[in-house]
Amino acid sequence: MADLNLWPIGNCQVSALVDSEAGFVWACAPRVDGDPLFCSLLSPKGDSDIPRGEWRLSLENQVAVEQSYLRNTPVLVTRLTDADGGIAEIFDFCPRFQRSGRMYRPVAFARIVRPIAGAPRLKVALNPSANWGAKDAETTTGTNHVRYLLKPQPLRLTTDAPVGQIMEGRAFRLERAQHFFLGPDEPFVGNVGHTLATWLHQTIEDWRDWVRGLAIPLEWQKVVIRAAITLKLCQHEETGAIVAALTTSVPEAADSGRNWDYRYCWIRDAYYTVQALNRLGALDVLELYLGYLRNIVDDAKGGHIQPLYAVSGEAKIEEWEADGLAGYRGMGPVRVGNAAYYQIQHDAYGQIILSNVQAFFDERLFRPATVADFQALEKVGERAWTMHDQPDAGLWEYRTRSAVHTYSSVMSWAGCDRLANAAAVLGLDDRAALWREREQAIRARIEKEAWFAKEERFGASFGGGETDASLLQLVDMRFVAPDDPRFVRTFEAVERELRRGEHMLRYAAEDDFGLPETAFNFCTFWLIEALHLAGRSDEARALFERTLERLTPAGLLSEDTDFETGELWGNYPQTYSLVGLINCAMMLSKPWTAIR
Repeated sequence: MADLNLWPIGNCQVSALVDSEAGFVWACAPRVDGDPLFCSLLSPKGDSDIPRGEWRLSLENQVAVEQSYLRNTPVLVTRLTDADGGIAEIFDFCPRFQRSGRMYRPVAFARIVRPIAGAPRLKVALNPSANWGAKDAETTTGTNHVRYLLKPQPLRLTTDAPVGQIMEGRAFRLERAQHFFLGPDEPFVGNVGHTLATWLHQTIEDWRDWVRGLAIPLEWQKVVIRAAITLKLCQHEETGAIVAALTTSVPEAADSGRNWDYRYCWIRDAYYTVQALNRLGALDVLELYLGYLRNIVDDAKGGHIQPLYAVSGEAKIEEWEADGLAGYRGMGPVRVGNAAYYQIQHDAYGQIILSNVQAFFDERLFRPATVADFQALEKVGERAWTMHDQPDAGLWEYRTRSAVHTYSSVMSWAGCDRLANAAAVLGLDDRAALWREREQAIRARIEKEAWFAKEERFGASFGGGETDASLLQLVDMRFVAPDDPRFVRTFEAVERELRRGEHMLRYAAEDDFGLPETAFNFCTFWLIEALHLAGRSDEARALFERTLERLTPAGLLSEDTDFETGELWGNYPQTYSLVGLINCAMMLSKPWTAIR
């Protein structure tokens, strides 16, 4: 049975999820939102001589598997042991390092297998899929390679292992290191063994150099580093886009139909991602993402901005179902694309501004923001001002109803507030006054329309008294102070109505698919933050520690958790959840001065 004990590898161009027994079970090419060449995670239908959509390395009579990442990298080491004491080690990685003045990050996956003890016999089962799991990829072979005729980009396996035995699926004795490079369909120049060994070293050094620049907290360092590396893997560096997760259609709960494709760039999710990484000083992610955003803003020409876009920046992301895949544990449908792209979600305008505003203040950036950038951003602000009191689908993306959501309106307020700050630092006093006037007008509207007088607290929508977890973000957006009595009562209501033991729901009301069956992990982290801000720091730390017990062996989280069993559900690895890990660790950790 499939589970989420999965280990991401990648190079910010492509990525793969490796299961607990050295199988590549998910990977898309030529980028994260492409057709999956490895898709056994989602149960391909039909017969095949070798499991379809998978690349598995195993030993004859295998009895044990151990896995870990090389320190401060996404390079995965898997140790296989057979019944006779034979041991082999696998190094899985996607090459990534500086070469010829630019980052070398090919559409490629590398595997190095080394004998460690005894006489292990290795079996290679490699069978990429095509057309979303509908069929095996067509192949041709050469002396030392196999070509897979995938679209839009064929791939070639170059190896010093016996090609015939790979194609026939027969085991062979592993007497020396074997190297496998599945990459561009072009001749591999040089000795594949020497080259991959060099590339492994360079990839390790590149990642460790990146981690070395992070400003991590004293406590929970390994947790934060792993979360940061994985967030970095969720950025498509070619464009700067940040995807919400690496997978599609892992359901939010068993047989729930809540199966969504998260391999796209949500403006909201990306905002939270760069916010968390900024706290760690990972400015490269911010700078690349700002380039992506500037193109989105230019293309919008002052008009509507969607909640999400393809990693290429393409606006149209039609949603359809892949009939060749039965789904995670057979729980379909498997959706490709996401119809949320045509939804109305007004919080995006504020999030674009909040993502950009640091560039007006931060002297470290290669490209500090200019007056021209501010003027372009004002077009987004105009949309925030115009739409702050208009109905939308909200951040939870309801598909069949709309309202004026407090979160969306507060995000519009925050956008206007931050534009006023940016105008002031640029010396644009008249523009600062205009945006300050507008943020004050929006604030007054929210304080009137979102106020639930019966309980003297804020509601989740204008004129409504319902709660949802996003109300906990009023403090993070600086709309209220944590000790403001209005927020204290709001927090009390949210905790009373949405907390389920050690977990937090997004909302408790029935939606398009019925009542929620799992907790949303990001909201649990919002709860932890709110507990700390409310002066309940011991409780916050204890809850954070218990949440860490639910991390996968790779040190990661998916989107949702069953609040009865603790089982993880939803797409993986989920950027929201990793953001929560980082933010809570930064907030709760003892200071570095504690070691003096």
